[in-house]
Amino acid sequence: MAKKIHYGWIVVFMGLLTTIGAHGFGRMSYTIILPSMKDGLNFTYTQLGLLGTGNFIGYLTFAIIGGFLAARFGIRIVITIALLLMGITIILTGMANTFHFAFLMRLLTGLGNGAAYVPAMALGSAWFAMKRRGFATGIVSAGIGTGTLIAGLVVPPILAAYGTDGWRFAWYYLGGAVLIIAGICYIFIRSRPEEKGLTPVGTQEESPSTQGGRAEGAAKALQWGLVYKVKQMWHLGLVYFMYGFSYIIYMTFFAAYLIKEMGMTPAKAGGLWALVGGLSIFCGVIWGGISDVLGRKKGAALAYLTLAISYLCFAFIRVEIGFYLSAIIFGITAWSVPTIMAAAAGDMVGGRLAPAGLGFITLFFGIGQALGPAVGGYIADLTHSFMGAFMLAGGVSLVGMIGSLLLRSRPTLS
Repeated sequence: MAKKIHYGWIVVFMGLLTTIGAHGFGRMSYTIILPSMKDGLNFTYTQLGLLGTGNFIGYLTFAIIGGFLAARFGIRIVITIALLLMGITIILTGMANTFHFAFLMRLLTGLGNGAAYVPAMALGSAWFAMKRRGFATGIVSAGIGTGTLIAGLVVPPILAAYGTDGWRFAWYYLGGAVLIIAGICYIFIRSRPEEKGLTPVGTQEESPSTQGGRAEGAAKALQWGLVYKVKQMWHLGLVYFMYGFSYIIYMTFFAAYLIKEMGMTPAKAGGLWALVGGLSIFCGVIWGGISDVLGRKKGAALAYLTLAISYLCFAFIRVEIGFYLSAIIFGITAWSVPTIMAAAAGDMVGGRLAPAGLGFITLFFGIGQALGPAVGGYIADLTHSFMGAFMLAGGVSLVGMIGSLLLRSRPTLS
């Protein structure tokens, strides 16, 4: 008789589907839609950067709150409600005629994004033992690349098919897809193995004493104060800030730089963005596995160094081969840091507090994301070039590498 598939694998697949909708459709698609949205609404790059900032303010607000709510009410409910909010507000973004309305919709989409993404990334810690946690979390993060790939392939034809209103219909289609994903996730996600009478993947069957300790473990899950009292969580958060600030500058202005400054066609820029998405599908799994072998701090340091090279290539090698080199390097490393940070948070505070722990360090990540687009857009308007913004991203990523090497790798809480 064939061995039955552990339900944990179904759950992490639902996590992957969540990140396709939350990050791929709700956030990464903005990179491709941005140039057409700029033309349609006559926005400046500073305003477009501020739309990104509004999205990340929302993300920041509910990233930490969503993690704690997931620890309290369950990952399944929080993810479902968050995706419903995202789907509705993404559709409404397509109806925007003013900066203020567009900003509000991106803000609300960000709220749903943070509330869905953080609990989804914590599913690996909840359903898998520590020795397989990085790999499982990498599967979930693969949804970001998958969603980016889909957006890069689907959005340009939509933009072309609907003319000047193409950016509106792109948001309509993406929002509808997120609503469908919300329904699927509600049906299949379960917050913890105990709900199915199971133990985490990679562990032996529970002993009677372990089963008897479930109530005590559940009570511990509500001791959220344990998270911010762990000093290493603050260090981890500061390291995560560097990623949030640097990568979002690259991603937000990727297509605008290629189209508006380098003269590339929207279709070609979209194809290059799809390449990034395609390459990044498995980067979370790869880097999660690397961190399982090398340790979180060495894995994170290597990831930051690789990302810095990508940003600096984009800034200095201003010919097509440089753009492709940057995109390839970024694609194979894009979601490395979130994957490693999610696993590291689970290592430090344990599986039950993992959603709250990841939510806490995502506070720092979100601050970086909120600042990055506004600063990058301001530099572009001031200098009439994106070169300075990408140089800044590279420098901040190198600071993240140094911070990673100073991390302590020993788990703090069990």
